[in-house]
Amino acid sequence: MRSSNPVFTRRGFSRDNGYAGFGQNAMPPAGNPYAHGSPQDLTAEQLRQMYQAPPASPAQTGRMTIDDVVMRTAMTLGTVAVGALLAWFALPVSGSSYGIAVGSALVAFVLGLIQTFKAAPTPGLIIGYAAFEGVFLGVISKMYNEAWAGAPVQAVLGTMAVFAGMLIAYRTRLVKVTDRYKRVGMAIAIGFILLTFVNLLFAAFGGGHGLGLRSGGLGVVVGIVGVLLGAFFLSLDFKQIEDGIRYGAPQRESWLAAFGLTLSLVWIYLEMLRLISILRD
Repeated sequence: MRSSNPVFTRRGFSRDNGYAGFGQNAMPPAGNPYAHGSPQDLTAEQLRQMYQAPPASPAQTGRMTIDDVVMRTAMTLGTVAVGALLAWFALPVSGSSYGIAVGSALVAFVLGLIQTFKAAPTPGLIIGYAAFEGVFLGVISKMYNEAWAGAPVQAVLGTMAVFAGMLIAYRTRLVKVTDRYKRVGMAIAIGFILLTFVNLLFAAFGGGHGLGLRSGGLGVVVGIVGVLLGAFFLSLDFKQIEDGIRYGAPQRESWLAAFGLTLSLVWIYLEMLRLISILRD
């Protein structure tokens, strides 16, 4: 599965795309990066010993577990929170602080992009992304709070609600991540990002609010679509994690899962901030 997020090329764990490990009752396909040999390569005695041995736990085999994902995600989100709090209390609302926020966002984008195209997860890059993203969010959140008191808290609560709602919908199979679901969602996401980019260009060179996508009734609609896309990204993250655990992804892949969840939650939080600011105007 190709997962989707603001970074569209993030790797997935699904069996049908050549990325994932092997299932419990299936032989690893050729070229499988998680495979460590085929049963045909073992002698009869080795096979007998293997089947008689007690089952190994995920920790013993070095495979990814849900605990690994939770721990890594807590580390990345904790780093984002620390960076945001430091920026919030250390930087005043000013033009220079906004410049620091933009610079931090660019550094976070570069680190995230490097991680996206690397063959394996690099914890240093992911934590670095989280730290700089946190600084950006801290400055931006403080600016929103100056204009709309309490907006960041409302956005955090909204983000938590979207996460919980999508997790329940995914676990109860109200939302099923099928190929059609992914294609439609990806098409909408690409269109949304392109439209947002055009809006920014009009705002930068034409002044005002660009195409008006972030103000008034149209802004509310665009904001809701943005939040729904964030929920869509989360569903793909959940599918990615489920596939990784099911097919025996290496433990280090939990960093990739944490990276994806962090990207999705940051996306939702920013869209929530914009939506709240429009509604309160």
